[in-house]
Amino acid sequence: MLWNFLLHPLARGQDINAPDTTNLRRRIIQEKSFLRMLYEEWYQSIADELPPQPGRVVEVGSGGGFLLRMVPDVIASELFPVPDIQVVLDACLLPFASASLRAIVMTDVLHHIPRVRLFFSEASRCIRVGGSIVMIEPWHTRWSRWVYTKLHHEPFRPNAAQWEFPASGPLSGANGALPWILFDRDRSLFEAEYPQWRIGSIETCMPFRYLLSGGVSHRGLMPGWTFPLWRGVENGLRPWNRWLAMFAKIVLERRPD
Repeated sequence: MLWNFLLHPLARGQDINAPDTTNLRRRIIQEKSFLRMLYEEWYQSIADELPPQPGRVVEVGSGGGFLLRMVPDVIASELFPVPDIQVVLDACLLPFASASLRAIVMTDVLHHIPRVRLFFSEASRCIRVGGSIVMIEPWHTRWSRWVYTKLHHEPFRPNAAQWEFPASGPLSGANGALPWILFDRDRSLFEAEYPQWRIGSIETCMPFRYLLSGGVSHRGLMPGWTFPLWRGVENGLRPWNRWLAMFAKIVLERRPD
């Protein structure tokens, strides 16, 4: 299969759940200029949504990323020790005092949390009123469902009856459709279970650029100098994002209990 042929040389034969794979992904992100610019855009978008109040910002699942360069006071965390990580933690058991955080942020992480209800309970405890959860996650559309089921290794199950899924590994365990399930398909259920969270905004985006970047596992299909051109193409396609988008930026706002 062509997609397997396009595997990045550093990604071949790697255990996706091993810390060494996360280190290699950091190198891949930095070496692929198109992918690096995509992450820079994501991180700037996250930074723009942070509430202007006191308190620390925690990034859950920092992995091979570099948000710390753009949000200097962020606490970078991961499930296992890797370079540039300040705290090793489980998102379902956060080691922070109640009402001590102004935000939790994440990129491509929520859909890997097998017991997502525990995460939201912990986030509700740790984030003060007026704070937020800001995330960029896979999203379900006609186009993305085809891409995620045909070209991506992670499970993508928009018809899953439950929010939870087996915890097979920190990165291999997933349901890529979980953010869409929580905040679209089961939105009324989420709002009923967590009235302290207001779904402030859902901005769908990026029908093609992540695919063209090759992500953290495949060779890039476009050189870095084409990134602004493809951004312009996607901006022109925004009216059709409900059918084409592969990702969404989701902002949740903490209400009083």
